[in-house]
Amino acid sequence: KVKFDEKEKLGIAEGRGGRRGPENVWGSAATGLLCAVCSVQGPTFLGIPSDLYVLGYVASLSTKLADTFASEIGKAYGKTTFLITTLERVEPGTEGAVSAEGTAASVVGGGLLSLYGLLIGLISAPAVPISTIAAFIATNIESILGATLQGKDNFKWVTNEVINFLNTLIGAVIAIVAGLILL
Repeated sequence: KVKFDEKEKLGIAEGRGGRRGPENVWGSAATGLLCAVCSVQGPTFLGIPSDLYVLGYVASLSTKLADTFASEIGKAYGKTTFLITTLERVEPGTEGAVSAEGTAASVVGGGLLSLYGLLIGLISAPAVPISTIAAFIATNIESILGATLQGKDNFKWVTNEVINFLNTLIGAVIAIVAGLILL
């Protein structure tokens, strides 16, 4: 709810006064739940070590926080916003718009949650940059998906919640694949 009143006047504030509903929960947490369930199936599940599913869990939540930080800070403080697909200057709040302030905030958000995962013993120190980078990449892919699919006539089913689910799924998959290669 950063600068909510100002964003509301501009018509770019979250609906329902910024409160989240059940659809936000599934869109943001389904990937984390899936990773958590996979992580407790034994030492490996589907050929992937359980600790990498935990990394995927942390990365999915890091991705969501990175996206939230990018959106909230970008809309509130973004001086100049560009459409990620064309680099054309657009108004803050445009689907797929990015700003330097929002982009920097996304790194902070992804990094904070990744560090928290380390502090509570979910992931190792070498996994922190993997989770953070996965969150950053996924958040930028989410902006591309928002710009190209969300709200388009042929893709009415691609709601913000669908985009959020894909965003967290991409972050988790990137982290798991990177973990397989690097850890």
